[in-house]
Amino acid sequence: MAVGLAMDAFAVSLGIGTTRVVCAPRSIFRLSFHFGFFQFMMPILGWLAGGRLAGFISDLAHWVALGLLTLVGARMIRSGLDSDATAFGCDPSRGKMLSTLSIATSIDAFAVGLSLAMLRVDILYPSAIIGIVASTLSLIGLLIGHRLGIMFGKRMEIVGGLILIGIGVRIVMSHVQLI
Repeated sequence: MAVGLAMDAFAVSLGIGTTRVVCAPRSIFRLSFHFGFFQFMMPILGWLAGGRLAGFISDLAHWVALGLLTLVGARMIRSGLDSDATAFGCDPSRGKMLSTLSIATSIDAFAVGLSLAMLRVDILYPSAIIGIVASTLSLIGLLIGHRLGIMFGKRMEIVGGLILIGIGVRIVMSHVQLI
């Protein structure tokens, strides 16, 4: 379960790494730490919310994730197509962009917390494992993405943006019953 939840954070980190914007050790740590921290906290928040918010949140969360990831992905694609543009106006390991990406990649973890509450499972141990795995895979994604960005240049920003949009679509498709 932890690896499955962390795959969104890994893929987003891979995409961000391709832009080569986050390459300082401190920025890499900050991004991977926050992805792991949000993955750790969201199941706890979902568990605390229990069944009270389950219907409301499950109806909207996947659409929010799609919107956030599409916004960031579109910026990366635009940057990859324009030789002078940059995907991020600022360091994505800081401020509002960091919060946006952290929330978008951890919404599924909130739903897992809701499920664990309904099963009456203790939340701290699973949540800690989820956070550690997400942080580790985010770090790996950033490092691999950085190498790919160096090897293939701005074309990788287009690929990274498409990956982010694809993750958003996958999240929606996994939550919506298509007739």
